[in-house]
Amino acid sequence: MARGNGSLDFQAALLRKTRWRAWEFAVWLVAFALPMVMPAHSLMVNEIVIVALFAMSLDLILGYTGIVSLGHAAYFGFGAYAAALFAKLVMPDPLVGLVVAIVLSGALGAVASVTILRGTDLTRLMVTLGTALLLLELANKLDWLTGGADGLQGVVMGPVLGLFEFDLFGRTAAWYSLSIVLILFLSMRRLVQSPFGATLKAIRDNRLRAMAIGIPVASRLMTIYTIAAAIAGAAGALLAQTTGFASLDVLAFDRSADVMLMLVIGGVGWLYGGIAGAIVFKLLQDALSTVTPQYWMFWIGLILVLLVLVGRDRLLKPWTWFGRQS
Repeated sequence: MARGNGSLDFQAALLRKTRWRAWEFAVWLVAFALPMVMPAHSLMVNEIVIVALFAMSLDLILGYTGIVSLGHAAYFGFGAYAAALFAKLVMPDPLVGLVVAIVLSGALGAVASVTILRGTDLTRLMVTLGTALLLLELANKLDWLTGGADGLQGVVMGPVLGLFEFDLFGRTAAWYSLSIVLILFLSMRRLVQSPFGATLKAIRDNRLRAMAIGIPVASRLMTIYTIAAAIAGAAGALLAQTTGFASLDVLAFDRSADVMLMLVIGGVGWLYGGIAGAIVFKLLQDALSTVTPQYWMFWIGLILVLLVLVGRDRLLKPWTWFGRQS
């Protein structure tokens, strides 16, 4: 009887977590209103939304499962090139191209997921970084297909749903990206708040204990890694589709490092942490690169040092920095 009550309590807790709060509705309503209220900043909104999706995809494996990766840009870049090549060589429909990029990136993630099952965190860091570097070199050498260092040019996207043309101001791009990201966010939210998500957190906290209670650790790791790769590929595809361009930059180490910094800023193990981190990082990058174009990374680095030393909650309260933490 006690076991049954415990199961019911667990299900009730999961149901409570799935309920939307008022501030969540407000966040998404404001996001969709921004391209209309601030049309001059639609391109910035589009970029922030895309990197937020990329950050959330990394959070699935880092924050919820404990898989450390420095090569997550491999799937972001693969999705970008897949969508761009599909639009250029096959058909320009953005939604079909997005699905193709998601499927191909997920397939690549499924193959690469075998490499994360064994070894330590340091081993996984090197393996994931190596995967991204291999794809970067392939994209550079296959210049007849990818454009090499010059990038893949001449990518022309068709209208979304055959009705909404991509405009120079970026409003259609922003709303298109927001719509896709909201759908994927809802899927990820449902995933991490399900019993499957609970098993991921158990693996993150103690893998050996998770194996001891019967959780199929290997299959769970491969599944979530594949899903995260597919979502990262979707983010890359959105970038290529809304900019009409794909270059080696989408596979660079900087991409993986930046998205890791976003999660440090916003917090891991919380999907909105990826969104918050992307907003803060991109706004800081834009503001600081305008004031000090050569040294903007110095100031971001300084903020990160303060964040680690002081703590996220106390960073905005300087008067508490030198007191005792409760």
